[in-house]
Amino acid sequence: MKNILTGSVRRRGLLKTTAAAALITAVRSAFPSGAFAAASTPEVTGAKLGYIALTDAAPLVVAAEKGLFAKHGMPDVEVIKQASWGATRDNLVLGGASNGIDGAHILTPMPYLMHTGKVTQNNVPVPMAILARLNLDSQGISVAKDYAETGVQLDASKLKAAFEQKKAEGKEIKAAMTFPGGTHDLWIRYWLAAGGIDPDKDVSTIVVPPPQMVANMKVGNMDVFCVGEPWNEQLVNQGIGFTACTTGELWKGHPEKALGMRADWVEKNPNAAKALLMAVMEAQQWCDSMDNKDEMSTILGKRQWFNVPPKDVLGRLKGDINYGNERIVHGSDLYMKFWKDGASYPYKSHDTWFIAENARWGKFAPDTDIKALVDQVNREDLWREAAQALGVAAADIPASPSRGKETFFDGKVFDPENPSSYLESLSIKVAS
Repeated sequence: MKNILTGSVRRRGLLKTTAAAALITAVRSAFPSGAFAAASTPEVTGAKLGYIALTDAAPLVVAAEKGLFAKHGMPDVEVIKQASWGATRDNLVLGGASNGIDGAHILTPMPYLMHTGKVTQNNVPVPMAILARLNLDSQGISVAKDYAETGVQLDASKLKAAFEQKKAEGKEIKAAMTFPGGTHDLWIRYWLAAGGIDPDKDVSTIVVPPPQMVANMKVGNMDVFCVGEPWNEQLVNQGIGFTACTTGELWKGHPEKALGMRADWVEKNPNAAKALLMAVMEAQQWCDSMDNKDEMSTILGKRQWFNVPPKDVLGRLKGDINYGNERIVHGSDLYMKFWKDGASYPYKSHDTWFIAENARWGKFAPDTDIKALVDQVNREDLWREAAQALGVAAADIPASPSRGKETFFDGKVFDPENPSSYLESLSIKVAS
């Protein structure tokens, strides 16, 4: 009996190994890349990666669905749905070894807020690393249909009188975002403030997980929200509200989500970190092809991923935007970019803006040494190593960790070499 059991175990092991080898061979044929074999062997074969049901999680989902993690020597990577950004934070604090997660599809400022202990229990810092950006553009600021007659679009000031009237009636104005200090919080604050609406005094900002935005607006729990896709498009498809503007209209080509990892995991497993990056980079290139958008929408719509109709994902992926206020745009270049225009590269200059903007709203002190903080968290060096190992064309590897000065829709200019000038233009006192 002992020999039979041992043989059975060996046969199962052989079958598992053979199946894994066959999968890797098939994937390498479908995603040719001659340089991956040159990468060092990963220290581990798996990692636990969290994601929120948002279209910009697609690189992680596609890497899992298409066997790209396995291709790069990490067949045991798990991509695990998180209930909210708060849950993502809590599971990162735990870490994969303690039933949490090792990394995540994450709001770009969150690793900085965690690294400094700004959003963790008892303000205990959790060292973090940003390995890549996952996408540019394609978030939305959407408004309840009650405000359709204001004609509000990019100019938020058109809401001012309606908000004042509602407040005069003793009612609260609620602006929903997904995490304090996160990207959606910053976009909606920037938009409101540019329209003369103070997000700290004139409205109440509330936190709502992305997949719950539409349901909450349906029952009147908020007046306006900022979130990623597919939830703005679903709102319009269900006739509950409309999109005032996409965030690409605030800042064309803006950075959005990141691939964030616990720093201790990266330090312990540098080869595995590069393997993860290589898989994600290949997935980003696949996601960026217009030829793959229909399949991508079908994948993301699956029950185990987003559990939404593919049509709620597809339109804005292709740049077809029905704003829901009789404004329809076809073929807009405001669609989500995953690889084009350096979308994957974690520009340090972008991280510099996120920290400066969070200083504007009190999450960081105005005299924060932004450059030192970015250098601690941003691992663009690993991105470059992974890109070279993957065989990414030199033209797709940015020459500098800075994308230069950025200009916003209201005319404000951010110089990453001098973030204090940006804060001073907003009347924020900066230590000399």
